[in-house]
Amino acid sequence: MVAASTQEYGVGQEFRRAVKAGEFLITAEVMPPKGGDPSHMVTMAQALKGRVHAVNITDGSRAVMRMSSLASAVILQRHGIEAICQMACRDRNRIALQADLMGAHALGLRNILALTGDPVKAGDHPDARSVFDLESVRLLRVIRQLNHGLDIQDRPLTDQPTDLFAGAAVDPQSSSWSGLQRRFNSKVEAGAQFFQSQLITDFERLTKFMDQVAAGCDRPVLAGIFLLKSAKNAQFINRNVPGVQIPSGVIDRLAAAVDPLQEGIRIAAEQVQAARHICQGVHLMAVRREDLIPQILDRADIPPLSCDA
Repeated sequence: MVAASTQEYGVGQEFRRAVKAGEFLITAEVMPPKGGDPSHMVTMAQALKGRVHAVNITDGSRAVMRMSSLASAVILQRHGIEAICQMACRDRNRIALQADLMGAHALGLRNILALTGDPVKAGDHPDARSVFDLESVRLLRVIRQLNHGLDIQDRPLTDQPTDLFAGAAVDPQSSSWSGLQRRFNSKVEAGAQFFQSQLITDFERLTKFMDQVAAGCDRPVLAGIFLLKSAKNAQFINRNVPGVQIPSGVIDRLAAAVDPLQEGIRIAAEQVQAARHICQGVHLMAVRREDLIPQILDRADIPPLSCDA
């Protein structure tokens, strides 16, 4: 990719600049609050300043009710923290999705991660009604339409187009290789500019994905790295997160450690180092301990971001 100067991009577009410049990308996930006080979310995100290109705000992850991802992302950007706003199709129809996308643009948000969304049965409101009027590929197409000044019906937007930088999720550990390849290609064709992977435990599989599926697409893939806090935490993930299998060797390391949390930090740092040789970035997840992400990056020899990046 050709490097671009910071001056070419406005406020809240450091992540886009880094993508276009071909830098090794670092993002981290922060959950919105479950209530009206965003102070803990802000504190966790502020600990990431200077270490990540953007903070990814979840949108009802695992179908658990939390503050709006759009509102949470705006709050972070008002604190000087660039956000990637997740937008899931589960809870909105095409009218609401377009309305929120235009609203995001008007409020200064530029980065959107387009998701289909987890099924409501997995969450804390299992009797809620799902919408799923669209899914992630069609949502990416809608974003592309809005950026070209058209709505989903090909009707012109009378008050200017949006300028949104859209990304998508990918699961390199999917059991269906042909389905994975087809879905990935569809997202590229629909306008995805970057990809964020699900939690990665099999780095050989990630290498195969990068060599056989993502090669030549000119879209960065960020490997999902999860901070495991204990053997019990790892076992919980194996039982409750579909498609993820923490290796027994990793669980044994956590179980034998004098300080399991510090061992988890070491394991995550090793995975970041592995990802540097395979793909174009990492997406770090440290649920409720986002303040530990700088320690993971330090152990992985990832320096703070350059002030003039």
